[in-house]
Amino acid sequence: MVRDAVPTDDHGVIVAARQLADEVLAPSASEVDASPLVPLERLDALAAAGFYGLAGPRSAGGLGVDRETFFRAVEELASGCLTTAFVLGQHHGALRAVEAGPPALRDRLLAPLCSGAVRAGIAYAGLRRPGPPPLRARDEAGGWRLEGRADWVSGFGRVDLLLVGARTDAGDVLWCLVEARPGAQLAVTPLGLGAMGASGTVSLSFSGLLVDPEAVIGVEEDAQWRRRDAASLRANGSFALGLGRRCLLLLGEAGPNADHPALATARARLDRAANNALAAARAEAALLAHRLAARLVARTGGRAVLRGDPAERLAREASFLLVFGQTAAIKGELLERLSPAP
Repeated sequence: MVRDAVPTDDHGVIVAARQLADEVLAPSASEVDASPLVPLERLDALAAAGFYGLAGPRSAGGLGVDRETFFRAVEELASGCLTTAFVLGQHHGALRAVEAGPPALRDRLLAPLCSGAVRAGIAYAGLRRPGPPPLRARDEAGGWRLEGRADWVSGFGRVDLLLVGARTDAGDVLWCLVEARPGAQLAVTPLGLGAMGASGTVSLSFSGLLVDPEAVIGVEEDAQWRRRDAASLRANGSFALGLGRRCLLLLGEAGPNADHPALATARARLDRAANNALAAARAEAALLAHRLAARLVARTGGRAVLRGDPAERLAREASFLLVFGQTAAIKGELLERLSPAP
């Protein structure tokens, strides 16, 4: 699949994502799982197919797909290799931020982000954490200075830039871009994950890192960010549905080009859910993936406990999805559904 063959219609994007998942990503997903990092050639294949610009505007070389197509394409890619799709997914958070950012930043970075010439990750999970902010931004002459930690940053070693969210003294959120390079003011600690180990997930320690004003996207009021964050929970449900599709294919209970009723129901619930219902829909999607992975383990038998077997890997990844992108509301929904019957 080459860049000049990128589909221009939404249905074609979904078909291309499924083809890439089934023909390129899935056959070597277990090898990726055993690698220290997602192989660069796999990410290059995504760039060549246009998927780094999935959420980007066509005016900047992106695919310009609608919301529903974006979620479905991520789902298809995740069905091939969750780790690869996961690293790609972080990129789109940064791309959208740049698209909405200052004109000079947009003019400089939006097209390279859409093409995959520049690749990005995100570092703002700590914004949701209660208590003292783990990462603070202090305004001073010459820019903003970052101090503290950003945990659960994925794609390190495969991304050029990070979209960083840090708390200001006023309690609002500074959004800025930071080069993804270790240095005297940016220390990197790899995290040993039980699944998705090739995702390059690390913890970052900022020691007075100065952010140039040209790398600042803006300062957002906390209430506005929380509204946006609540609405963004839908996207992560696509990873669970993609994993579910791979399990169903391996179980022989779904065809490569047919939608399964269980996936269709979970997808529709995610798409229809208002913000106050997204937690329940996300929990159901994660549990569907978890049940299907368990079903695949039971069907596979003894091989499913051997490292490298697809069933073993998918079971670990399904457990990962029970906590990935988790909020207090999603955790509560999961715990309620996983409680033993009285």
